[in-house]
Amino acid sequence: MHIGIIGATGNIGQRVVAEALGRGHQVTALTRDASRVSEDRANVVWKSVDALDADSVAAVLPGLDVLISGFQPGNAARDFQDTVRRSIADPTVYAAAAGALLKALESHPRTRLIVIGGAGSLEIRPGVTRADSEPDLYEALDSLGLPREYAAAVRGHRDALNVLRASNRLWTYFSPAEEIAPGERTGRFRLGGDQPVLDAEGRSRISFEDAAVALVDEAELPRFVQRRFTIGY
Repeated sequence: MHIGIIGATGNIGQRVVAEALGRGHQVTALTRDASRVSEDRANVVWKSVDALDADSVAAVLPGLDVLISGFQPGNAARDFQDTVRRSIADPTVYAAAAGALLKALESHPRTRLIVIGGAGSLEIRPGVTRADSEPDLYEALDSLGLPREYAAAVRGHRDALNVLRASNRLWTYFSPAEEIAPGERTGRFRLGGDQPVLDAEGRSRISFEDAAVALVDEAELPRFVQRRFTIGY
């Protein structure tokens, strides 16, 4: 396959690149400024893209089977606190990016889109998400060491999901586990839909590496078209 990856230098994005290449796929790695990337690997081409500009996204779509978007303001892999600050300052950026991606797909309706989003829109009780419940959301942010102001960004991710849900494009939304960090590529995890996947200790957790496995799995064999899915151990 030919897989495009927006945010290819990010925490999940760089691992998706490695996972896709390891499975023999052609990769177009997309970042804000490809001129800053000096690496040279077989079967990967680096290109610049503005994920908030539909025309910029449309220009990189020809030939792609799947476009995976790991868009974030800033680059959390290099400066996590900067991304947090930017997300708080403008939480509407996630919905804006979703809209631009969908607009770009109007000219390439057969290209599938997988958006990497947030876990805050998962249901923690029937019909209740953390994004909708301030006490639950604050509790989660406190446990993760994130400022409570980041609640606006969590709701921004939820709004992006709602933008996708109103579309008839071939979209998929990926909510990673609530706890996600560098770790092992085990290939052993469970998938879920709109509720978090909890381990024996009641934790929702996954490694970046296994999140990348799940994303490339979905690229290869789509199971969640026009749906959201999540992951956990």
